Amino acid sequence: MKDYFDDSDAKPARILIVDDEPSSLELLDVYLSEKGYGVACAINGRECIKKVVTFMPHVLILDIRLPDADGLDILKQLKETKNTPYVIIITAFHDMSTTIKAMKLGAFEYIPKPIDVDELEGAIERALDLSRTKVSGLVVDVNHQTKEGEIIGKTKEMKEIFKTISILSGNRINVLIEGETGTGKELVAKAIHLHSPYKEQPFIPINCSAIVENLLESELFGHERGAFTGAIAAKRGKFEQAGDGTILLDEVGEIPFEIQAKLLRFLQEKEFQRVGGEKTIKSNARIIAATNRDIFKMVNEGKFREDLYYRLSVATVRIPPLRERKADIPLIIEYYLNKINRDLHKKIMEVEGRALRRMMEYDWPGNVRELENVLTRLAMYAQGDVILDRYVAPLLKGKRKDAKPPLGGDKKDKADTDDFETEKDMIIRVLQELKWHYGNACKALNISRPTLNKKLKEYGITPKPRHESG
Repeated sequence: MKDYFDDSDAKPARILIVDDEPSSLELLDVYLSEKGYGVACAINGRECIKKVVTFMPHVLILDIRLPDADGLDILKQLKETKNTPYVIIITAFHDMSTTIKAMKLGAFEYIPKPIDVDELEGAIERALDLSRTKVSGLVVDVNHQTKEGEIIGKTKEMKEIFKTISILSGNRINVLIEGETGTGKELVAKAIHLHSPYKEQPFIPINCSAIVENLLESELFGHERGAFTGAIAAKRGKFEQAGDGTILLDEVGEIPFEIQAKLLRFLQEKEFQRVGGEKTIKSNARIIAATNRDIFKMVNEGKFREDLYYRLSVATVRIPPLRERKADIPLIIEYYLNKINRDLHKKIMEVEGRALRRMMEYDWPGNVRELENVLTRLAMYAQGDVILDRYVAPLLKGKRKDAKPPLGGDKKDKADTDDFETEKDMIIRVLQELKWHYGNACKALNISRPTLNKKLKEYGITPKPRHESG
């Protein structure tokens, strides 16, 4: 966008007010002129379009009901031109569906009448912040084609991982992937599988920490009918389902000691028996294990079988945390903003220099997963096409290495909710923007459907079917 301000800000910001009510128009004209803004006025749509061209306003305050035009039509027409001013819609009609339409067409803010001048001035200043910003940060290449599950990185550490993936994809040896939570261990495992000759075979991830102990054995090896209470039919386990494909044992350090013995036998003999069964079943599934724990230390403490450890770690891949490869952060930001723009119908084009520096300086204890979560939240709040530091700072303020994103668990981070927006408000806003599509909302908030249902109940938010959302 063209920058209308000179470096000294000697020229006042220009504001065009469009309203067919003379008293409202005069009141805003006097108020904003006294505040030092350059003000022009129009009483209909025709004058509005003409003065946008001649006056070149930074901000347009636009009544949605005009005698010769609909404000939404004017907004749509302006968004198709270059150097569009930031548009603040004002209206005496409190209509949720109209509000949603206006925001989707690119309105910067939507303010009801009678106008709260403090609210209006706050919206004007936020819009002018965007106009003043000299973006020296990151410009998003919206034409860059991203692939789901792509591994992003240009640092020496990541280039070594790419080489390792190439080597490991050409054989069937067992692999142990080590890395902190959120570093992308499953992505690396899947990349090994997808570059192998067996890419058409299944890739089956199993989170060993998410399955209760008495069900994990059945999940891995299957069971026969009547093997235990509730086993009303025989079930094939993941090792059978995988065929010649790949099994990812995520958080392998959580596998109980007694099941470790059966896993060891499978790795040695490539055969197993279902729970409650006597028939020996062969499988050629490849095993890739992943962990965020120090398995070797667990071996020394007697918490993990030494023979199983050596079977699993024929090859080892260590994924560095994001704080050790900060040069990759701009690439990762661009990748996820493109993905967010596509998935959530956003148009984030730039990241302000100060915002980028703040994200580069932050240690990201939750690694890439935390960065994606923060970018998704920033995109949901963004007014305009630039991510500003003023919105990044509260999200990263006071973060500890053991802190969790407020929507990622039961405990909320007070720094996030007090300084930025309450969790309840954010959930409602996301649901409204996504027309109460719960699947997309879960994706935007980075939470599971059960967690969303729990939050709706906790905050007394009444779920709405999609056809009621307008």
